[in-house]
Amino acid sequence: MPESLSLKGKKVAVTGGGGFLGSFVMEELARREADGFVVRSAEYDLRERDAIKALLNDQKPDVIIHMAAVVGGIGANRDNPGLFFYENMIMGVELIEQARVFGVDKLVCLGTICAYPKFTPVPFKEDDLWSGYPEETNAPYGVAKKALLVQCQAYRQQYGMNAIYLLPVNLYGPRDNFDLHSSHVIPALIRKMVTARDANASHVEVWGDGSPSREFLHARDAARGIVLATERYDGEEPVNLGTGREISIKDLAELIAEIVGFQGELKWLTDKPNGQPRRGLDTTRARERFGFEAGISLEDGIAETVAWWEANR
Repeated sequence: MPESLSLKGKKVAVTGGGGFLGSFVMEELARREADGFVVRSAEYDLRERDAIKALLNDQKPDVIIHMAAVVGGIGANRDNPGLFFYENMIMGVELIEQARVFGVDKLVCLGTICAYPKFTPVPFKEDDLWSGYPEETNAPYGVAKKALLVQCQAYRQQYGMNAIYLLPVNLYGPRDNFDLHSSHVIPALIRKMVTARDANASHVEVWGDGSPSREFLHARDAARGIVLATERYDGEEPVNLGTGREISIKDLAELIAEIVGFQGELKWLTDKPNGQPRRGLDTTRARERFGFEAGISLEDGIAETVAWWEANR
């Protein structure tokens, strides 16, 4: 394992730091006594080159963790393919280029599990990233984010830039987005089932047929992995962040129903898209390169997330 970069006293800019995952990353940086600050779009619009230059000149960060993204579930991806492609691509490309020009010590770029090919063998190994086209519903987003990996690698090769690229699996946890129009599967199911339970509803509708599998990483674990990589990893290879545990959407829905206490029927909307058939990660590289392993079980994490939603809805 390489020599660790001490974050104590370092100025760390976190794009997307005001969001769900970002809030946990900020807490993790505070534990390291780093001078972390959130890059807010109201102050610095990362789609604009001049705004990025202003950010770097005003704040003079030592490290940038780039997590800002325009994201959503299957429905949002289907409705906004052009927007998701352009805004994710332009933010990353300009930020990495200006960080290079400015001479930032380290840049950590977050990719997406959506970048993997539709029929990647499970568990997904980082070397499979280029073996096919992503699942169609979120391909524009996935391809835009994957292009940033190429940029990080090219800049490392030509300019010696310390830019690393991480691939977190599907995230969940307290403070997640519970808006049914744009949320991901765990918060959406929690909200639907809590509402149905309280209304004594007979059933809850779930998209697809329940057969796809997914892997889920608690945002607190993800934040720890990101900060560990920031401290300990300096390499060109992309690195998966996950648990290595796969669960079918059917089993997930039943688990959430049990934790919530919803006893009605799960009605599967088989005319709705399933998305990618399977998602599960090989997490060997994260363990070997910077010592990261997830610590929160799915059962405990969902119970915590349910409790948070009940207290904060």
